[in-house]
Amino acid sequence: MFTGIIEETGILVSSIRGPRSCVLDIRARAVLDGTLPGDSIAVNGVCLTASAVSSTGFTADVMPETMARTGLGSMNPGALVNLERALAADGRFGGHIVSGHIDGTGTISMIKREGNAIWYTVRTCPSILDLIIEKGSIAMDGISLTVARVTDRDFCVSVIPHTAGHTNLVRKTVGSTVNLENDCVGKYVGKYLAKLLTVPRHDSHPGSAVTEEFLLRNGF
Repeated sequence: MFTGIIEETGILVSSIRGPRSCVLDIRARAVLDGTLPGDSIAVNGVCLTASAVSSTGFTADVMPETMARTGLGSMNPGALVNLERALAADGRFGGHIVSGHIDGTGTISMIKREGNAIWYTVRTCPSILDLIIEKGSIAMDGISLTVARVTDRDFCVSVIPHTAGHTNLVRKTVGSTVNLENDCVGKYVGKYLAKLLTVPRHDSHPGSAVTEEFLLRNGF
C-alpha cells in the first residue's frame, strides 16, 4: 500500500521492450534505502517489484496487463518518474490509500497558473470519471491530489508549487499522459451499490426488503 506522497523523482535509464512487456532500469537514491529485491516501489503510481537493486537504482518488470492499463510502456529514456516505497507499518499517512493498481490513463488538456497554484485539467474515460467526486482524492502518476472540479468529460486538480516542483509534473505539458487510480473506497462503495441495485424486488434474500427501502429513500 502507498499514500501518494512522492519520495523522489527518478530517471528512466532504459526500457527494454518485448512484444507486450518491458523491463525498466531506473536511477534513484532515496527509495533505495532499505530496499531489497522483491520489495514494492510505485513508479508513476504503478506498484512494481524491484527485481534487482544496486547502489544507483533498481530494475522492474512490467507485465502485459500493466502495459495495457498504464503509460509505462510509452516512456523513453530520460523520463522523470515519481517514486514511492510501500508504506511501513510505522510510517506517516500523509495522502490517501493508494494501492498502486492503475484504473487507466488520462490526457492533460489544459495547464493554467493561478497565483501560486497550477491547475491541471485531465480528460479521461467515463468509467474513471464516474468514480471521481469533487473534493475527493485521486492518484495521478502516483501523486495524491484533491479533485477541485469534475465534469462528464474531465476533472481538475490545483497543485501547490512544492508538489509541482518535486514530482514529474514539472515536465508535464498539454497532451501528456498520466496514470490514474480512483479512490479505492469509492470503488468498493460503487460496486456494492451496483449489486444492491440488481437485487430483484421480490427476492427471497433476507436483506432485500431493507435494501429496496434504503435505495428508494435515498433516490437510487
